Amino acid sequence: MLHSMTGFGSASGQVDGVEYAVEIRSVNNRYFKVAMKLPESFSQAEPDIEKLLRQRLERGSISLTVRMRVPDDQAAYRINEGVVNRYLQQIRLLETEGDPTLRIDLGMLLQLPGCCEPPPLEALVLRTQAGLMALVSRAVDALVEMRRREGKALREELLGHCDVLEERLAAVAGRVPLVVKDYHARLAARVKELTNAGTVRIDAESLAREVAVFAERCDVAEEVARLSAHLDQFRAALDTAGLVGRKLDFIAQEMLREANTIASKANDGDIARACVDIKTAIDRIKEQVQNVQ
Repeated sequence: MLHSMTGFGSASGQVDGVEYAVEIRSVNNRYFKVAMKLPESFSQAEPDIEKLLRQRLERGSISLTVRMRVPDDQAAYRINEGVVNRYLQQIRLLETEGDPTLRIDLGMLLQLPGCCEPPPLEALVLRTQAGLMALVSRAVDALVEMRRREGKALREELLGHCDVLEERLAAVAGRVPLVVKDYHARLAARVKELTNAGTVRIDAESLAREVAVFAERCDVAEEVARLSAHLDQFRAALDTAGLVGRKLDFIAQEMLREANTIASKANDGDIARACVDIKTAIDRIKEQVQNVQ
């Protein structure tokens, strides 16, 4: 089943009173690339989360954000009484030796370095990490499902471009045998015109040789066959399991190379117009496969 690299997933829940919200986004990238925004206290969980993402998503540019809300009774900063008392001792010396009317502003005092310390969340983090990983896994599930739906739509679009390509390629294949005949007829008519006018004398052997040279130079049957084979290979790859994006991109490049060769060799207006449609379809295919996982 074809999967897109574009998707979004989210999950939220409460683990031991801690509220978590996980969001994960992905866009196309040639390789696997991840960027995470985690609460500072969860920095040690980053390798485990990246391992989970790498196993499940394999390719794409991934952005993951985790928001954390700690219960009020555990989120409050702690007052370091030892530090506060040390500041008070120094302030009282100033009060005794300086201005006896000096008053202490408690709010300003608590803003001094070391007076308030963040709550110790290490134990809380360890206790809730497994729950957070489960939420991350749920968010990845939602992302994978969206990638699957996007991949299904992408497959249908790619098959539509393949149908257009096949139709125009059939027109080219039907026109190829007529190109030499038309050239022979035009050349014979021109020779007859010049012969009747007495301007030039060309024997049948020379005419046949000229037509043979033209036929060799504009023969695109081999390129048409290769492009048709590439098209069959591309369709088969669309239903191949696993990472097929790079393979599809390579096949599309080969199809474009054959189409360019046909356009340059054919020397025929009808084939040239068909090649424009073929190359347009291939360009759209190349653009779309950039988003295939």
